[in-house]
Amino acid sequence: MAELSLTEFASLIPRLMAQSAIAEHEALRDAALVVQKEAKDAIGHYQETSGPFVAWAELAEVTKADRVAQGYPENEPELRTGELRDSIEYTVGAALFGEQIAEVGSNDDVMVYQELGTEHMPPRSILGGAAARKEKEVVEILGEAVFSALIVQNVVNGALRIT
Repeated sequence: MAELSLTEFASLIPRLMAQSAIAEHEALRDAALVVQKEAKDAIGHYQETSGPFVAWAELAEVTKADRVAQGYPENEPELRTGELRDSIEYTVGAALFGEQIAEVGSNDDVMVYQELGTEHMPPRSILGGAAARKEKEVVEILGEAVFSALIVQNVVNGALRIT
């Protein structure tokens, strides 16, 4: 195993930082994809309480009747045309101070009503609930990426001695 001088090690730091940034971006993307898929899959199916997000209330009878009258199945909450589901996207990018962030969300105003509820409709959290249900998996993805970036891949292919 090769030994590095302090000067040689210092010269590696920019490369290690670049590799870490790439690994971070990829891990955030993978985590965002997990949450995005969970959110899309939740639409049309009643969801249980997840973290601080309450279980979805049964659709009101008037809503069920309206759905049937419009040609939709009676009891697929939050799913009609699929437009809301298809509006769920993710981004990974830089935030303030150079750190990277991942966001999963929708530009459809209907999503705000679903997440928060309205005067006439209880909240049925799609995005928050998905994030809460997938928290453990997201933490595992990010943890594995950090471990890999710092210990496995970025130890200069075994050139640095770990003691």
